[in-house]
Amino acid sequence: MKYYILFGPPGAGKGTQATAMVEKYNLHHISTGDLLRKEIKAGTPLGLQAKALIEKGCLVPDEVVEGMIESEFATVKGVDGFLLDGFPRTLAQAEALDQILAKTGDEVTAVVSIMIPDEMIIERIQGRAAKEGRADDASVDIIKNRIATYHSQTEPEIAYYQKAGKYNEIDGIGTIEEVRDRIFSVVDKF
Repeated sequence: MKYYILFGPPGAGKGTQATAMVEKYNLHHISTGDLLRKEIKAGTPLGLQAKALIEKGCLVPDEVVEGMIESEFATVKGVDGFLLDGFPRTLAQAEALDQILAKTGDEVTAVVSIMIPDEMIIERIQGRAAKEGRADDASVDIIKNRIATYHSQTEPEIAYYQKAGKYNEIDGIGTIEEVRDRIFSVVDKF
């Protein structure tokens, strides 16, 4: 079983590229936001716990998200692997993922990191806000906060995955097809 992590700042094109990766490599895409909504809708114990926290305005703790991901690994069949998008977001989550996979003798296959400069992040997210009417993407201050959060909480994972020999950085500048070809040239090696 393959376990890929799709990594990169907000607006890097992870969602767009995930669709192509899922189709080409027969992967199951795990987006933490989608997973939370699915578990809540299904009324699972983890979903009910998450719903109660969200309704109080609290963040869902790592253990709950990790439990949902572990459940997804155990129950999804008929795929050649998984594509994680939005998880892990911190070093603690990266270490927890390694522990989850170790239980079944597995490990992260590769991290595919789509990188773009901060100025382009702002431009892309504002463009998405205008196109999709997303208010959370319209404010430059909110976008800058998301970028700062990415740099402070998520980027430390780069060194973690480089040390493990799992990190692969992709230039995210160019057309969707150009970026996709770069991703495929990396993933084809695995």
